[in-house]
Amino acid sequence: MKRNYFLFLFVLILSSFNAQTITFVSERTNKPLPKVSVFGKDGSILAYSDIDGKIDKQTLKPEQEKFQLVYNNFPVATLAYADFDKDVIKIIDNVKDIETVVIKNNKPAKYITLKGNFNSYVTVNNKLNCYADGIVTYIFDNKTKKLKSTNVEQYRVYRLEDAKFEKKQTAMWDYDGTLEVPDLKEVGNILDFKRRNSTIKELKGEQKDQIEITGEALQKKEFALFGYRFFDMKSILNASYEKSTQKTLRDLLEFNEIGFIKLKHKTEPDYNQLVLYTNFYPTEFSFSNNNDIEKVKFKTDHSSYKTKYWEDSSFPNMQTVFSSFFKENLKEQQNEK
Repeated sequence: MKRNYFLFLFVLILSSFNAQTITFVSERTNKPLPKVSVFGKDGSILAYSDIDGKIDKQTLKPEQEKFQLVYNNFPVATLAYADFDKDVIKIIDNVKDIETVVIKNNKPAKYITLKGNFNSYVTVNNKLNCYADGIVTYIFDNKTKKLKSTNVEQYRVYRLEDAKFEKKQTAMWDYDGTLEVPDLKEVGNILDFKRRNSTIKELKGEQKDQIEITGEALQKKEFALFGYRFFDMKSILNASYEKSTQKTLRDLLEFNEIGFIKLKHKTEPDYNQLVLYTNFYPTEFSFSNNNDIEKVKFKTDHSSYKTKYWEDSSFPNMQTVFSSFFKENLKEQQNEK
């Protein structure tokens, strides 16, 4: 029995050495940088730093050769595999300042309206599957701060041409149906968030405070439906607010959420990893007694816009990043004005 105990302890210590992490930090402040994406040379998203700025080095493979780091929707560095031998990597993170949210009407009323820019994209086994971005306005009840409606005003949808539907090959599917507009139902009462099996962390920075909420499901047993298997569900919600504030809707600077799930058909030997990224960046805050605003239905078989909103320098245009990898294979869906 004692021998087995020491053997277990040795394996545990050995595995802790193998599970090497790398931390991204700001070159200006030396603070951790969450939400840094690491792209491989083929456009795969191999890693995404958590609220402590950490990634698992084991997700990076030497055959990818060159790695592009993307922060705040902008490429910030290109590194070789050997550059990841360091425990800490400093990143120049001042490529984009925090945008000031315009206060349009400061007189309290029945509703709070929060307008801004969003992007959303799905990866399958780390490779992009589909992408959307646009402009959206959220309406909250001013008394309860609960979300009343989500109103998309304009949007674009991009899909890869090689996606197709084969019933028993889930890795080949077009997952545009899983694209979502960011869900802001928690941000109005973030400090009151309570949910079973959730972990909450907070990071205080020089310019903003960030709250990360992680939840998990189906960790030990898969779920079966119509011949398909679902396993290992996880969500990571990250909300950024003005530094040292009460974390109200007016203080919101940014919202991000990542959803993970593994999926396969029963005849497939391995699971496929699906990841949905959604991001929102507020631009206008106001009070209103009217909750009826102009909107369009978000449907992923077409785009719908009247202006080239993505040409604004403050817009989170991840489409340019993805197009640099996938070129003409990433096709915009026809615009229906």
